[in-house]
Amino acid sequence: MIIGRPGSTLWLLSWEMRLAWRGLFGARRAKARIIAFSLVGLLCLAMGVPLALAMQGREVPVSPFTTLFADAVALFIFTLMLSQTLAGATEALYTRGDLDLVFSAPIEARRVLTVRFASLAATAFSSFALLATPFIGPAAVLGHWRWLALYPVLAALAMAASGLALALAVALFRLIGPRRTRTVAQLMAALIGAVFFLVSQARTILGGAGSASIWAQVADAARDPKLRLPEPAGWPLRATLGDPAPLAFLVAAGFTVFLAIAGWLADRFAADAAAAQGADVGVPQRPGRAAGVFVSGAFAATFVKELRLLWRDIALTAQVLLRTLYLIPATLLVIRAAGDHTLFALPSGAAMIAFLTGQVGGSLTWITLSAEDAPELLASAPAGGRTIRWAKLAAAFAPLAVLLAVPMAVFIYLAPLEGLAALLGAAASALAAGLINAWRPVPGKRSEFRRRRQGTLLISLALLLETGLVGLATLFGALASPLALVPATLAVLLLLAMRRSPAQIAEALAAG
Repeated sequence: MIIGRPGSTLWLLSWEMRLAWRGLFGARRAKARIIAFSLVGLLCLAMGVPLALAMQGREVPVSPFTTLFADAVALFIFTLMLSQTLAGATEALYTRGDLDLVFSAPIEARRVLTVRFASLAATAFSSFALLATPFIGPAAVLGHWRWLALYPVLAALAMAASGLALALAVALFRLIGPRRTRTVAQLMAALIGAVFFLVSQARTILGGAGSASIWAQVADAARDPKLRLPEPAGWPLRATLGDPAPLAFLVAAGFTVFLAIAGWLADRFAADAAAAQGADVGVPQRPGRAAGVFVSGAFAATFVKELRLLWRDIALTAQVLLRTLYLIPATLLVIRAAGDHTLFALPSGAAMIAFLTGQVGGSLTWITLSAEDAPELLASAPAGGRTIRWAKLAAAFAPLAVLLAVPMAVFIYLAPLEGLAALLGAAASALAAGLINAWRPVPGKRSEFRRRRQGTLLISLALLLETGLVGLATLFGALASPLALVPATLAVLLLLAMRRSPAQIAEALAAG
């Protein structure tokens, strides 16, 4: 429902929220998304009701531990919101393609862009509000109605994050220009989303005396009787618990940051957006420089072509490879455990490496196999479909192999059995994910990767189950247990169940 006078701020915001809702629930996979959200909601509700019953008649103490914990959670949520809104700002510049039309309308550009960034904040707020509702709702019904203050606190964080995302987008345009802003902004969005995890585990990963995660450090700091926190440190917790003064301050601060930045930079962002519409965001080719060395053979030619496409669309490839921000620290943790002879941690670490490698490999193979811009040209090429598919798979696995080659070699050197199990498990997991994508392609544009991921719910569940089974087989293999044959057999059976004939693959590609 669209509300407000045409051209007004409320009217524009209604349209933006309607588009966001349509993008989430208006696609062909709307039923699957609704089912997934419902299952998550029921799971949270099953935990939220017992928690509300346990807290009935009790109050959350405002202590150094709860204060530091609330501050850390607020910072974590803010970084995720900033990542989401910065990605949305990049999409507004390069992907939606409607800014030329919007700027030609008889509406002030400043108002349009302010509303668009407000809608980004509303989307970020909605994600966390929906997640919190199954916990907060039962508690509010059973007496803790002041905890509903969490919603305005989340709104304030979302508005501040959206304003900062606008400032970052404009700053990138000024510093590096429209050609590089798309790539750098997407890299920053992914890095910001992962930085809290990496920082929280930095001491654990790097080692050293008394190494522990940031959560353990918070708990240790809170036990120090000499700790004296400044008054503002307790505002996030007090605001969430319904204290009027901190709540009013945080809400006012969040909205002030957004309105100030939007009023200051909206016109600049409008000019940058107009420049971005005509900017070539690909990798520039130097004049007089050859495109590359030609290779002979269908396999080699396809392999080189796919590698060049991955390199050319570095922003898309970065979205996938930045997931290794979680894979590489996991590998380093396992290497550290191997160096310290912490044998009990090695099998589970090997299983984790295998699982994460399969997930990243599945994303890369979707890009090379399904996100094909010229399927008709490949279909008419004098080369077999099997050869082309294997070349695309090899090109998808190449970046992953380069990233993991040295860590895996060190792992095998320090712990031969566990390292070999991790290597075989990672290779099997990536190969299985690639074969599922090859046998059941879900054609689409590369620009749709952020929204589509691995396509249908069936494919996503199959990839998750397959990599999970391979990870479990890796765990038992690292323990030298014959039980590894059980999940390995189930993984092979699942892979065979997902297999399709070449004719069925060609039909699926033609239908897409």
